[in-house]
Amino acid sequence: MTFSLQLFQFILSGLTTGSTYALIAIGFSLIHNATGIVNFAQGEFVMLGGMFMVTFYSVLELPMVIAFFLTVFSVAAVGLLLERGPIRQARSKEILILVMITVGASIFIKGLTMIFWGKNPMTLPPFSGEAPLILLEAAIMPQSIWIFGITVCVVVALNYFFKRTMMGKAMRAVAASRRSAMLTGIPVGRMILLSFTLSGALGAVAGIILTPITTTSYDVGVMLGLKGFSAAILGGYGSMPGAVLGGLLLGVLESLASGLISSEYKDALAFLILLMVLFFKPSGVLGKGKLRQV
Repeated sequence: MTFSLQLFQFILSGLTTGSTYALIAIGFSLIHNATGIVNFAQGEFVMLGGMFMVTFYSVLELPMVIAFFLTVFSVAAVGLLLERGPIRQARSKEILILVMITVGASIFIKGLTMIFWGKNPMTLPPFSGEAPLILLEAAIMPQSIWIFGITVCVVVALNYFFKRTMMGKAMRAVAASRRSAMLTGIPVGRMILLSFTLSGALGAVAGIILTPITTTSYDVGVMLGLKGFSAAILGGYGSMPGAVLGGLLLGVLESLASGLISSEYKDALAFLILLMVLFFKPSGVLGKGKLRQV
């Protein structure tokens, strides 16, 4: 295999994992724009997506489409409960307090998952077989096409939602200025609730499409959450296009580092990129570097 073909293969592989990082990063951005906090339970939403899908599809043997939407609904409900419970009921609304609440929620969800599903890794069969497809002499798994295609559909749907619907425009108004949105009659509390619900749904989708090519277990959410957070920082924290770009860039860079250097550095690269971006360009690739009025 020539070097150029290897490079193309690594890029295709990176775009696959980068697509899931993009979904996780969008989830981080949604909650940050609505509340100003970092939701460290976002990785657990991804883990729950894989767990619920395994339960509905492999254990209960429901049709895949039904299992898919039941999983998205279930994890979205977890996001809703997180906002309606500890986030909304917290006596202090200080950013640091709310962030620590999400850390506690992450630990609680992980522990509850370990008790309910156990410690053994779980996986899903690919959506449409395992025979690789050949694209320009590079092999690509059918599941990779599903991952990229579903990610594109989700991003397009979100773009339509935020730009064409009244509720989406209201969420954008809250992201721009919560005080101004409140003065114009927008129910800010409802928009924050919706942001947590959507973040849970996005995490579920990421977990569902990623599990067939990896595995899922009670402790995978921490690493996935940190990589999604790194992708969000890389693209520009709070920026939806930046989240997509950051996720794809991180996935490609990880794949190149794993293939050209060593797979041992794959996970470390995400944190190295995070530190470099925070040091040299804290606003990220597409970030504007301006303080958001709250």
